[in-house]
Amino acid sequence: MDYDLIVVGGGIGGSALSTVMARHGAKVLLLEASEAYEDRVRGEWIAPWGVTEVKRLGLYDLLVGAGGHHIATHVTYDESRTAAESEAEPTPLGIFAPDVPGPLCLGHPHHCQTLFDEAGRVGAVTRRGVQVTAVRGRAAPQVTWRDEGGEHTATGRLMVGADGRASMVRETLGIPLEQDPPHHMFGGLLVEGMEDWDASRQTIGTEGDFSFLTFPQGGGKIRVYGSFSIEDRRRFAGPEGPRRFLEAFRMRCAPDNDAFAKARPAGPLLSYFNNDAWTVTPYAQGAVLIGDAAGWNDPIIGQGLSITYRDVRMVSDILKAGDWAPAAFAPYAEERFERLRRLRFAASLTSALEAEFTPDAAARRKRYHEAGAADMSLKAHTAAVMAGPEMLPAELFTPEHRARVLGLEKA
Repeated sequence: MDYDLIVVGGGIGGSALSTVMARHGAKVLLLEASEAYEDRVRGEWIAPWGVTEVKRLGLYDLLVGAGGHHIATHVTYDESRTAAESEAEPTPLGIFAPDVPGPLCLGHPHHCQTLFDEAGRVGAVTRRGVQVTAVRGRAAPQVTWRDEGGEHTATGRLMVGADGRASMVRETLGIPLEQDPPHHMFGGLLVEGMEDWDASRQTIGTEGDFSFLTFPQGGGKIRVYGSFSIEDRRRFAGPEGPRRFLEAFRMRCAPDNDAFAKARPAGPLLSYFNNDAWTVTPYAQGAVLIGDAAGWNDPIIGQGLSITYRDVRMVSDILKAGDWAPAAFAPYAEERFERLRRLRFAASLTSALEAEFTPDAAARRKRYHEAGAADMSLKAHTAAVMAGPEMLPAELFTPEHRARVLGLEKA
């Protein structure tokens, strides 16, 4: 059983890379542990810069054909302003990437299944319900797994670890994972019955001890998220958690949010600690990591899918060029490290502004909105989220700029 690529993990990254490389003519084995993809309450919003990566990979038409839904405008609410003031100038989201009308949304389980099916359709050998028991890197990468047919071992030119945050591939290869401490809690839920909601508009807002985000998925479904204090981590636990979570969306500054309190949950409510993690060198002899296996960004700015699609594009470009030696992945590692550093900076600023709930934090947020209306550089980190972190100058990712944004020193 000899392959060019053995891809461990059939989520977004693993299935996308398998599709791209199988189309290129590589012999690909794709291994996925689950029998069916589950709603893990993350991974359905692709930033405009990520949509550009999807297009470069030749996967855009596939995702749109599967129901991908573009969002056109954005509104930020805050307890320091009226709803009319917040809604007066919605941000157009088609301005951040050429020929991209805005972020692209597609439910995560369906997104995964669409890519996994396409990988098989274009020639990858796909296996579901497998338990990977051993991996080996070095010159002749090897993967052993069990399924209902027994135990199997395959050898390839390169092994790809696309097996998520608790990556077995990363652990076995001894690639260090660095993490910062969790900052706050982040919960999410899919709701339905929202046909009267503007499906072209996403919103965020903060009032009291809760910060919300809404991302329409089309068809009357909306993914809603909420940030809340890490000290109150059990706030939405238990059978009544989903109802209490949706009730938290009722805000004076965003009166239309009352509709969420009446919406029907269409999936599980899950909450996570929010933090960042990264690897300095996401490759070793005979192996490379992509997606969350190589480190992740605080989900408060929704960069997970965009990060993964750029990983897939960069790694597939290297593989198509023909040099699969470890040194060939050094440019990928360097770019990814700086990409995640900048996104970590943007997420940290966003968390300080939107996921802290003291009176001082509310006053800081008010100053930020007022000063940002006159000095757009104070909101540059939001452009990094939409247009891509490399689009902004390096001085906007420094402690000095953070101090300006948060009002710790005069602008």
